[in-house]
Amino acid sequence: MGTVTLGVSIAVPEPYGSLLQERRAGFGDQAAHGIPTHVTLVPPTEVPRERLPEIEAHLARVATGYHPFPVRLKGTGTFRPLSPVVYVKLAEGVVPCDRLQQRIRDEAGPLVRELQFPYHPHVTVAHGISEEGMDRAFEELAGYEAAWTCR
Repeated sequence: MGTVTLGVSIAVPEPYGSLLQERRAGFGDQAAHGIPTHVTLVPPTEVPRERLPEIEAHLARVATGYHPFPVRLKGTGTFRPLSPVVYVKLAEGVVPCDRLQQRIRDEAGPLVRELQFPYHPHVTVAHGISEEGMDRAFEELAGYEAAWTCR
C-alpha cells in the first residue's frame, strides 16, 4: 500500500495566517504559499498508508481530551546558526502545545517518533533563504503580535 508523509499542526487563523504567509513570501521564501501558516506539533513523518485510519482515530482521541487554550504570538526568534529558520515566538500557549505533541507522539500511539531537535513551538516566517532575507524577517516582525483561542 505504500507510505504517506504527514505532519500535525495547529493552523494560525485568519487574518493572521494570510498576513504571515504574505510576509514570508515577501522575504523571498519560495515555500510560503505551499505551506499554510501553522504551529507544528509533529513534523513531517512518513507512515504506512494502511495506518491512516488508526492515526486519525488517535488524533481525534487526543484532541477531545483538550480544552481550548489561548495562543499569543509576540516577537521573533531564530534557530540560526543551527538551522536557517526565523520564526514568530509563542508568548502564550507553549505548555499546552508541548503537552499535545507529547500525547500525539506517545509510545502507546501510532505516531511514535524521535524529534531531531527539542520541541519548541513557533511559527516559521523564513526558512532556508538568504541571510539578508532572514535578517529582514527577524527585524521587521520583531514587534509582531497576534492572539487567538486554539480550539
